[in-house]
Amino acid sequence: MTITTENLNEYIIISLEGRIDTNNYNDFETRMQEIIQTGAEKIILDCAGLHYMSSSGLRVFVMVQKKITFMKGVLKLCNLQEGIQEIFDISGLSMIFSIYPDRNAALKQ
Repeated sequence: MTITTENLNEYIIISLEGRIDTNNYNDFETRMQEIIQTGAEKIILDCAGLHYMSSSGLRVFVMVQKKITFMKGVLKLCNLQEGIQEIFDISGLSMIFSIYPDRNAALKQ
């Protein structure tokens, strides 16, 4: 899994590539906690390159959503692959997360 970040407008955009599974979800969780601890309150997770996510990865997404909500911030997801979108839909989490078809849509709203 590769995690890259960039600042755009008032958002921190975090691009995810590869897989989030039981072997590397700790790296993802640690990186997200570091970003949140810097005071980031507006985050977009760009999942265009994310091809697989286990329940461990999903748990990290939920943890990030809770922390950002507690901080009165904003977390947006974009570019979810069909299989990952299905995970969010089946679990009912697509109603909790703000999900956008692409980065531009996430930035506009």
